[in-house]
Amino acid sequence: MKPAVLFQNVSRHFGAVRAVDAVDLAVAEGEFFAMLGPSGSGKTTCLRLMAGFEQPTNGHIEIFGETAEGVPPYKRSVNTVFQDYALFPHLNILDNVAYGLMVKGVGREERRKAAEDALAMVKLPGYGARRPGQLSGGQRQRVALARALVNKPKVLLLDEPLGALDLKLREQMQEELKSLQKTLGITFVFVTHDQGEALSMADRIAVFNDGKIQQLGTPEEVYNQPKTRFVADFVGSSNVLPPEFVAGLGASSQFASLRPEAIMLGGSSDGRLTLKGTVLSRSFLGSANRVTVNVNGTKLHVMSPATTAIPPEGDAVTLSFHREDLHLMEAAS
Repeated sequence: MKPAVLFQNVSRHFGAVRAVDAVDLAVAEGEFFAMLGPSGSGKTTCLRLMAGFEQPTNGHIEIFGETAEGVPPYKRSVNTVFQDYALFPHLNILDNVAYGLMVKGVGREERRKAAEDALAMVKLPGYGARRPGQLSGGQRQRVALARALVNKPKVLLLDEPLGALDLKLREQMQEELKSLQKTLGITFVFVTHDQGEALSMADRIAVFNDGKIQQLGTPEEVYNQPKTRFVADFVGSSNVLPPEFVAGLGASSQFASLRPEAIMLGGSSDGRLTLKGTVLSRSFLGSANRVTVNVNGTKLHVMSPATTAIPPEGDAVTLSFHREDLHLMEAAS
């Protein structure tokens, strides 16, 4: 089966800046694929290359087996949902959603019916007569989704569409987006700098930095088995341990990742590795306590259940963890 989106050695340069640097990736049909990374990592440029808003400096792009280089956005079987939604303030919601169909020459009644169906799909039936200014941020986001989906794209591109929403609404929309994608069965490519969004929604994640993919895999693989120090540090919170510290634990002398939630306060008799340290700080986070411990000059962060008794700052403490939770990484950053 042909991938929905294929990049082969794709680069995009802006003068001396390599925004995308020799990227290879294949997005499967029907997959919820996330591109995750900090600002300037190359993820948004890759999305724009898929959409046709940018053209590659080098390399080859295919969308469902068809060459995409040189093909304008309106001739691609993709649609994009932007972070700012880009709704027309002078049009009502129904006309906003139907706009793309109008440009394609679809008849008035047919496009209005399609727009009404799209609004129902995103749980906004009966909102067609309103203007964008009369809607909440979450509702405008749904309208932007409906406007993209009404064109029945094979690939839906989402450029940080939840970035402008507050935390509660963002979490709600994460669930709704994932549910919608499963219902529709079309390919979603989602760009975000929020690792929580990527982990909770995506089937696979490509972690970007400096124009390159640092790691590509399932959320579980990327979180539990980071390949590089950057991935360990960026995806969730991790203790990135230096080679000399790791060697002292009886492992190979190389960088390793140890997730804070894998460490237990207190000793253990079940074969766990143990370390002695001093409590530097502690923070109550509601569902958990975050404790920073100094172990022979190396700071370890521990995430412990809120019900756990935490020693005061300055006290000695024993830490323990399973050897298999210590994940050795490549030397590369």
